[in-house]
Amino acid sequence: MNELANLSALEQLRAPRLPRRLAQLMLGLVLYGASMAMMLRSHLGLDPWDVLHEGLAHWLPLSFGAIVIVVGLAVLLLWIPLRQRPGLGTIANALVIGVATDLTLAVLQTPGSTAGRAALLVGGIVLNGLAGALYIGAQLGPGPRDGLMTGLVRRTGRSVRLVRTTLEVVVLVTGFLLGGTVGVGTVLYAVSIGPLVQLFLPRAVVRLEPRPPAQDVYDAWFLVHRPVGHGAFRPSW
Repeated sequence: MNELANLSALEQLRAPRLPRRLAQLMLGLVLYGASMAMMLRSHLGLDPWDVLHEGLAHWLPLSFGAIVIVVGLAVLLLWIPLRQRPGLGTIANALVIGVATDLTLAVLQTPGSTAGRAALLVGGIVLNGLAGALYIGAQLGPGPRDGLMTGLVRRTGRSVRLVRTTLEVVVLVTGFLLGGTVGVGTVLYAVSIGPLVQLFLPRAVVRLEPRPPAQDVYDAWFLVHRPVGHGAFRPSW
């Protein structure tokens, strides 16, 4: 988390490695939508946010993807007290994930066996953690839901694992009360997504500043044989 910069939208676009970061952002968003569709098609339980989305689907005349977009925009309102700054990635997240989920659902079928559905569920959960780390690490502004997570991490000083898991549990209970479906996949997601994001995120963050150069052989020698007075050198023995 130390390498994640809290930049304005303009600073995010001016920061180094923009082409790489844009490509990583879009890849992460598409994979995130695909992972949601995988969990939905497994029929073994939805992740907490999708439990909420399904619960709202009972009350709103919208498609699943449209509800994902509406919820994402609503979550942005919670950024205000956290002073979290939106960016290009924030807006893209609110729009792309819902579309990617609907497109994947249109072509992905539910496996015929329980083993196949279980594999689809586990694969979706792991892919979800990786995809979330990819678009957060692109440093173009986290998505509405993950911006809420990173904002709380900064303000509370708690770990990504703890904050993410707490948020997922709160959303899960709300979605269940609205009529969303809860299953074994829901429990598995709730307890594993925090550790998965914490595992992938340090490897996915695109550094915006160069690493300090490695010390060369001469520098190492000079630290041992540095002058001690009148041009003399201290021997290493």
